[in-house]
Amino acid sequence: MMTTTTTKTTSEALKTPISVEALRQAVIQRLYNSVGKAIQSATKHDLYQALSLAIRDLLTERWRKTTEAHYAANPKFVYYLSAEYMLGKQLGQNLTYTGVTEVAAQVAAEFGASLEEFFELEPEPGLGNGGLGRLAACFMDSLATLDLPAVGYGIRYEFGIFRQTFVDGWQVEQPDTWLLHGNPWEFIHSDDMIEVGFGGYTEHMRDSSGRLRVRWIPGQKVLGEPCTMLVPGYGTNTVNILRLWRARAAEEFDFQMFDTGNYIQAVQQKIFSENISKVLYPNDGTPQGRELRLRQQYFFVACSLRDMIRRFRLRNQDWNAFPDKVAIQLNDTHPVIAIPELMRILVDEEGLKWEQAWDITQGTFAYTCHTLLPEALERWPVSLFEYLLPRHLEIIYEINHRFLAQVRARFPGDNARVARMSLIDENDGRQVRMANLASVGSFAINGVAELQSRLLREYTLADFGEMFPEKFQNKTNGVSPRRFLLLSNPRLCSLITEVIGEGWINDLERLRGLENYVDDPAFRQRWREIKQQNKADLIAFAQSSTGVMLDPAAMMDVMVKRLHEYKRQLLKLLHVVTLYQRLQDNPNLDLVPRTFLFGAKSASGYATAKLIIKLINSVAEVVNNDPVVRNRLKVVFPANFNVTMGQIIYPGAELSEQISLAGKEASGTGNMKFALNGALTIGTLDGANIEIRELVGPENFFLFGLNAEEVMALKASGYRPYEWYASNPSLKRAVDAIASGAFSRGDTSLFRPLVESLLSRDEYLVFADYQAYIDCQERVSQAYLDQEAWTRMSILNTARTGYFSSDRTIREYARDIWKLKPVRVE
Repeated sequence: MMTTTTTKTTSEALKTPISVEALRQAVIQRLYNSVGKAIQSATKHDLYQALSLAIRDLLTERWRKTTEAHYAANPKFVYYLSAEYMLGKQLGQNLTYTGVTEVAAQVAAEFGASLEEFFELEPEPGLGNGGLGRLAACFMDSLATLDLPAVGYGIRYEFGIFRQTFVDGWQVEQPDTWLLHGNPWEFIHSDDMIEVGFGGYTEHMRDSSGRLRVRWIPGQKVLGEPCTMLVPGYGTNTVNILRLWRARAAEEFDFQMFDTGNYIQAVQQKIFSENISKVLYPNDGTPQGRELRLRQQYFFVACSLRDMIRRFRLRNQDWNAFPDKVAIQLNDTHPVIAIPELMRILVDEEGLKWEQAWDITQGTFAYTCHTLLPEALERWPVSLFEYLLPRHLEIIYEINHRFLAQVRARFPGDNARVARMSLIDENDGRQVRMANLASVGSFAINGVAELQSRLLREYTLADFGEMFPEKFQNKTNGVSPRRFLLLSNPRLCSLITEVIGEGWINDLERLRGLENYVDDPAFRQRWREIKQQNKADLIAFAQSSTGVMLDPAAMMDVMVKRLHEYKRQLLKLLHVVTLYQRLQDNPNLDLVPRTFLFGAKSASGYATAKLIIKLINSVAEVVNNDPVVRNRLKVVFPANFNVTMGQIIYPGAELSEQISLAGKEASGTGNMKFALNGALTIGTLDGANIEIRELVGPENFFLFGLNAEEVMALKASGYRPYEWYASNPSLKRAVDAIASGAFSRGDTSLFRPLVESLLSRDEYLVFADYQAYIDCQERVSQAYLDQEAWTRMSILNTARTGYFSSDRTIREYARDIWKLKPVRVE
């Protein structure tokens, strides 16, 4: 079920003048010439492919004009390096952006099909996993919409991260075969392949002038094949590109091996090389997994830098102009190896002196840090670098030598500081600190919410914040209003456009105009009816996905996000267990009915997170089948949360759970998507929750829990979780029920690791925030009983979250970091 189907094209969309007959003929032509099918025998999937290719053709004309405008203007480009892009399905978006949705619907009908069927047939690109990838996709959308010259770079993963299924409540990873039938939205440029080296050794020599020169002789070579997807802007002719690299073997087939019967060895090099682009975030719990991750990171940045340099040289030759024409944004630490790679190209291949090359490099890179968790700041064993990227390790050593000389000069005698700021951690098995490398090699460092940016500067990267205070900035994240309101919630969009016009689509701050209607009973009634219709869609989806029947009158209480302990799905679950136990004590308890909807994937090697998923499903099994509950509580966990599922969930949710431990969430963007669609938030003072609360008003936000300073103080004073457990009867009872096997069919050992971890460490202060959370949920229930007041709060959440548009975020990046100017495509 895709809500995209009812989206209407507004006058702000740049309509492509094409008639029903012209589009029909374009589809037929594509059906014969590209799909290779006759109209009489074509399946609906064939028709979906042909329609997609015909729409791509419309975008291709805009891309041509964009390319010509950029070539003529020779502007500065931003190149966005990201390990993932969570794009979502493309057909509905591209129909809307070309303004041909209604025309395409008529064409589909003439072929005996519907757009709804095509939307269902389309696979979601398996190129991302969580907020990092979805943010990158929103940013690409905004860059094109704002006419900013940009190219996104990443990896074309053949099987994505994985397709999540549940077997007896356990997460089981299956291949995400999104490319099984090809991708009609991409161009594969086999003639632009780039050679990438690994391993080998370096040769040091003196040139004729006596200058030291180094040459890297790789031991292995892989080819990077570019696959280009078009990224159109909304209401503009601009079409930027997303260039994704697929790994190909330099030598795919050994005929001699095959001829002697060694069939597996004959294609071994092909298998080994192409593993690089098979899967997003391979399990790094083994040495082989860690090596593959580093290979992936170097592979895509090496290919991307070669492509950037090729593009630079189309109109420019002077290397000193490189930072004036190129800004490279590092989306977290995954692409940081680009810094020594650019230095290698400039010094070893182009012959620049170190000082000139370093000035160019530092003037080109900007670094976004998306975390405050030390374990999320990547480190690589020096031994792995020596084996896989020997020249890059030499360059990192030289960068470190020169940088630490500056540190010693600035802070004489402070050896502890020198050790902390070094690019090499000498104490833990010798590792390369990628965040330190990014901080030294970039001209700008930004966090993604006000609190996280402050904590990043004052704690996580405190030494760099003190030495380079001018580098640090905040750029609060945002989401695309086109994807997460226009495409996801067409009913609400129609109402909004009716009362304030359609300018909000590209200027989300105009949603403030809704405040003029918040006290209008008729408007509130229509708002409430739309929420109920969206909720009905969500219920239908959840029921079909899980087989659990749901009450339309129950509050839709939703927690969908990546599964990590700091996000505290366990705290949410303790709330569910507490309410369940209250009903067991008093079956006639007057309780506001709730449907608890979870959505989350765990990293394949994250055992604790996978056990939490099992616990959620086990609690659901007990609660959903207990006749005492009488449907007043339901727990559902649809598998394989992704953008497509999110587009159903965000419009239908009523309560948004944003309950991470204060000081741990960088920003979050799910919180923004829920608020934009009129859900109320229960949350801590963490990440962008703080800014959401400030903007929507404290009275329209359910706040609970310790703040970041209180968290640090409690931990510093010696947090003893067992005392919190022992002193709170309802908390103790909920935890004891889990420990006793009440949710594991009597097995007391299954969830013991979770219980023991909470009782002994409780790293993310679940027990400390439990009672405040339970009390706050009581306030939520009381507020929900007054539907007029609840609707008013819902309207104000939507009206006041215009700030969280990714358009605003990108304008700030362009103004403050990239110094980028728009190029209008006529």
